[in-house]
Amino acid sequence: MGMLTGKTALVFGVANKYSLAWGIAQALASEGAEVGFSYAIERLERRVRPLAESVGSRFVERCDVTSDEEIAQVFARAAETYEKIDILVHAIAYAEREDLEGLYLDTSRAGFQTAMDISVYSLVALARAARPLMSNGGSVVTLTYYAAEKVVPKYNVMAIAKAALEASVRYLAAELGPEGIRVNAISAGPIKTLSSAAFAGLRDMLRYVGERAPLRRNITQEEVSKTALYLLSDLSSGVTGETIYVDSGYHILGMPEPPEKTT
Repeated sequence: MGMLTGKTALVFGVANKYSLAWGIAQALASEGAEVGFSYAIERLERRVRPLAESVGSRFVERCDVTSDEEIAQVFARAAETYEKIDILVHAIAYAEREDLEGLYLDTSRAGFQTAMDISVYSLVALARAARPLMSNGGSVVTLTYYAAEKVVPKYNVMAIAKAALEASVRYLAAELGPEGIRVNAISAGPIKTLSSAAFAGLRDMLRYVGERAPLRRNITQEEVSKTALYLLSDLSSGVTGETIYVDSGYHILGMPEPPEKTT
């Protein structure tokens, strides 16, 4: 018997075994949760389905989160399969590659709308669709990043989207709280995933943070998963509307020290 035995989770955003969403899904399954999966595009199915099968999932559905019709269809199928949902994991973010290069000033209108729709509004749309299936309360977790607060070179429009995402977490937490539904965010430090590969400065960021963070290292998928397990279980029953950092302490620094010299 795990702490999540009898609970049902839907996880949106798994792309491959390196995804933070997959690490979270594994953690949930290890504690007894029934985990369903949704992937973004057809070519990801061949990666996601074997992962889902490895944790005994009986729900693997495609969902384009820019389509209200597809979201409604996925949750209708979830209702048929599970009857209720206790946990929702939102690990979805996207911006056009050209909008993650050069200047934020040069972000296109279409690119801005795309980033906000997929990275931010999708949380609102999924939470709204999950709400009727969370009649006994529930917990929602999304993934954000420190660039929502401070300027990170080349993060550009995605930083603006993450700032809006964190504001959405607070508003959703306030509105859904009376129904026993908690909404929180994890601000993960830089880590190699399929989505982060679109960020041109990832390699330099990993080196910089790993050298200067208080723990003098980068984070792992498992560390994010353990924090998600806390937020998605009754261990955090009094916590909502929060952004919890898993970044080796980097966010506390005002002026990072240079890396130690080795002799």
